[in-house]
Amino acid sequence: MDQQYMQQALNLAKLGWGKTRPNPLVGAVITKNGEVIAEGYHHYYGGDHAEVDALKKINFSAEGATMYVNLEPCSHYGKTPPCVEAIIKSKIKKVVVALEDPNPKVAGNGIKILKNHGIEVVVGILQEEAIKLNEIFIKYILTQQPFCILKTAMTLDGKIASHQGDSKWITSEDAREHVHHIRDRVAGIMVGISTVLKDNPQLNTRIANREVSHPIRIIVDSTLRIPIDTNVIKTSSDYPTIVATTEKASKAKIHQLQDLGVEVLVVGQEEGKVNLKDLMVKLGEKKVDSILLEGGGTLNYAALESDIVDKVLCFIAPKIIGGKNAITSVEGEGKHLIKDAFTVENLSIHKFRKDILIEGYVRKG
Repeated sequence: MDQQYMQQALNLAKLGWGKTRPNPLVGAVITKNGEVIAEGYHHYYGGDHAEVDALKKINFSAEGATMYVNLEPCSHYGKTPPCVEAIIKSKIKKVVVALEDPNPKVAGNGIKILKNHGIEVVVGILQEEAIKLNEIFIKYILTQQPFCILKTAMTLDGKIASHQGDSKWITSEDAREHVHHIRDRVAGIMVGISTVLKDNPQLNTRIANREVSHPIRIIVDSTLRIPIDTNVIKTSSDYPTIVATTEKASKAKIHQLQDLGVEVLVVGQEEGKVNLKDLMVKLGEKKVDSILLEGGGTLNYAALESDIVDKVLCFIAPKIIGGKNAITSVEGEGKHLIKDAFTVENLSIHKFRKDILIEGYVRKG
């Protein structure tokens, strides 16, 4: 039953997607005498943590109960008091934890405190699932840099647009809607200036019949070629927008964009282009914990070469475009030898009505 209840906690945690940043996604289930007596999750940043949310729903004694939680209960004061205090006070006798807190400053301390108060603690139930659920939090808490997801959509023959640049639409509506659900979960969405000039996107989140979160729009533009009348600039008062550029940019253009409500971030250069590693550091300092990279082939290759990509989402549609000049998802110079290719591992496959999604993680080192 431990796995069943922990899966229930993981499912509850997902209800907080896009609302708890930079806190993790956490769910809690409390059982007593073989029955679930309370459930809770972390609803939003600054709100009750999952453990407290669940405990508040118990209208009788929790003494002798077991709590299942997908992340180690916190042991320090932040926006809220430590969860371990509430657990100890409730007289719960056992806590089952999927994953220790990855923060080196606090890892294991909550578990230690619970044990010191005579509470049985079991760690590691559905640990891999717990790691995947909070992969954004884990990367950010350990490195203070965003978890970067490279998303692309292509045909069976690897094209993202025809030789004339037409790309609407490669994938079907349900696959595109899935992308908007991902946008709803991440802190930022990043594209290059070429994508802005070609597609003039809004880069917001659109999901029917529900309230959504809009990620910060991040435009990589080394020389500030971005026109003032593009959608991302015209809507900068509605959605936060950052243009990342270099010292080569015109000071007058910088001021013009700033007057329109756009944040201009001047970062270091690498071969005359925005240094993406430096950009990740600066975005991390701004509490941007995750990025969905929806750029074209040039930016995608630069991101892979810069080793900032953690995860790849590759949507594949059952279409064939052909053409040696048709556009591919990763361009740039490319690798000279197959042995030097970027490797994507730990793959999973998801099926939509017409398309498939291949998801995996870029091998590091």
